[in-house]
Amino acid sequence: MKKRKVHSLTGRITFKVMLQAFKAIKRNRGAAGVDGQSIKMFEANRDENLLALMQELKARKFQPKPLRRKYISKGPRSSKTRPLGIPVVRDRVAQEVLRRLLEPVFEPMFHDNSYGFRPGRNCHTAIRTALDLHEQGHWYVLDADFQSFFDNIPHSVIMQALAAEVADGNILSTVERFLTAGVMEDGVFKPTTVGTPQGGVISPLLANIVLNYLDWKLDEAGFSFVRYADDFVVLCQSERQAQEAWDTVTRVTEQLGIELNTDKTHITTYGKGYEFLGFFLSSRSRRMRDKSKQKFEDKVRELTVRHQNLDDKAIVKLNRVIRGTANYFATDFATNRWLFQKLDSWVRMRIRAMKYKRKSYNDNYRLRGNFFVHKLGLLTLEQFCVTVDKHGQVCHVIPRNGATLFGAAQ
Repeated sequence: MKKRKVHSLTGRITFKVMLQAFKAIKRNRGAAGVDGQSIKMFEANRDENLLALMQELKARKFQPKPLRRKYISKGPRSSKTRPLGIPVVRDRVAQEVLRRLLEPVFEPMFHDNSYGFRPGRNCHTAIRTALDLHEQGHWYVLDADFQSFFDNIPHSVIMQALAAEVADGNILSTVERFLTAGVMEDGVFKPTTVGTPQGGVISPLLANIVLNYLDWKLDEAGFSFVRYADDFVVLCQSERQAQEAWDTVTRVTEQLGIELNTDKTHITTYGKGYEFLGFFLSSRSRRMRDKSKQKFEDKVRELTVRHQNLDDKAIVKLNRVIRGTANYFATDFATNRWLFQKLDSWVRMRIRAMKYKRKSYNDNYRLRGNFFVHKLGLLTLEQFCVTVDKHGQVCHVIPRNGATLFGAAQ
């Protein structure tokens, strides 16, 4: 029986969908695009703007504006930058509408071991799957890395993958217009002939649609893998199998017109360890990778400059960084407690130096640990640590200083 394509997606564009899309864009915030219009400015005439945009989308008259190119540093300790493409607000809303129309079509087709940007899935579920596979004896790891994946996906590959399931010409042409909208960089227009921009609302879905082909090819060849967007590992039971997986991945990615980064792609073992989704995973530990630790330290350094005053605002900002880091890295599978203790001690040192405008071990006696918790209300990373008791229940660890998950001890 011949497979039926989806025809009527344009008809599903209603004002309710437009409104839901705008609210999602508003929650995600984001900077203005090339037209300088902010979300707040768009919202001032929200209904009129959404109705006008809806009519353009349904009447095949919608034309996206070029993206505003912005380069962000990969870290204070790195000279490399990552290009972002920032759409105007109305284009972001239109992309979110497309995402909401296309996701229900492709979601049932995605492989179960794909975890990135999918409902009910996250980085932690991906890592748990990898750990489960290690427990089953998959100790050899093909740690794969793409060469600037989002910037290099051929438009033809994206459109072919979409057209295989969608027959609505309006929706397909709208996606294609987004891909070829170009970018404005330093006031100069540059066309885009390849890639889907990092920062685009629909880009993660398009990436999953393209890489779903790789997922099922790996599955057909009998390989176990875990993928989160363009970050993936193939887990094998022997080095020979891992090499075969590398050959398979290379062959399939060539078919898709994308390349592996040969400098970063390698075969290792669970015993030696490897980095995945911010963690360093090995048979001995599951901790923050060094780069993640450095990012945390860099954020704390920015908030604890010695010549600045130590006040409530500084503690609130620090707590925000500590809570965000701990919420990601303090999981039931992580073994970060010793590292968290060291980092907590380092944060207190930074605060002491901020208060007394110097770094001196003698100040440890002037500003003891309990002061940070009871007086300043400083959170610690360690207090977010979890452990699993003999009954399988997850418990939070309360450090010796008596801190709670909600700030200072009462």
